[in-house]
Amino acid sequence: MSSVEALVDGIQAFLPCATPDAWVTAALQRDQEPTLLIDHANCEKKAAATALALMHRYTDKSVLLDKMSRLAREELRHFEQVIKIMAARNITYEPLSASRYAQGLHKGVRRQEPGRLIDTLIVGALIEARSCERFAKLAPELDKELGDFYFSLLKSEARHYNDYLCLAESLAGEGDLADRLEYFRGLEAELVQSEDIEFRFHSGPVTLMH
Repeated sequence: MSSVEALVDGIQAFLPCATPDAWVTAALQRDQEPTLLIDHANCEKKAAATALALMHRYTDKSVLLDKMSRLAREELRHFEQVIKIMAARNITYEPLSASRYAQGLHKGVRRQEPGRLIDTLIVGALIEARSCERFAKLAPELDKELGDFYFSLLKSEARHYNDYLCLAESLAGEGDLADRLEYFRGLEAELVQSEDIEFRFHSGPVTLMH
């Protein structure tokens, strides 16, 4: 087993379920490429913003500051790469509504500290892990340029997932972490498996009309 295969296996073990085949089918339809790339760019930008927000809110946590600073820079570099690919394909970076995925997960975050931070980190781990899993599913099926790019993102997304999870583990008691992971894994499974009306990078399965 290659290191990448082991990495993807670990991600799949962490996630509560696999991405539905119907989502993959929708993502691979040629007319969905602009939506896929625009929403991917949005996801990278939001991931950087989330990391920066955590740095502003938790200035006393040196390990978090270091990991989130690195993560934000990497996510912005990915954003720039997606924008470059879009420009080469004559895809205009237009406004696109967000999926319900991240908002649905954040609704479960506790309001009081330290629960708020622990839950936010768990949500971050799930989002990064799901991104990694979807890149792995799409990469072999896309054209070489986009497939190679998505394949190149696997290690960084897995590292981001691990950074979030390790930070959560460092702050939570073993019982609390297990309980909160189970809770958010349940939320995530529902969001990923239930049908969506619009295709997005983190949406549930969609039935596209032609």
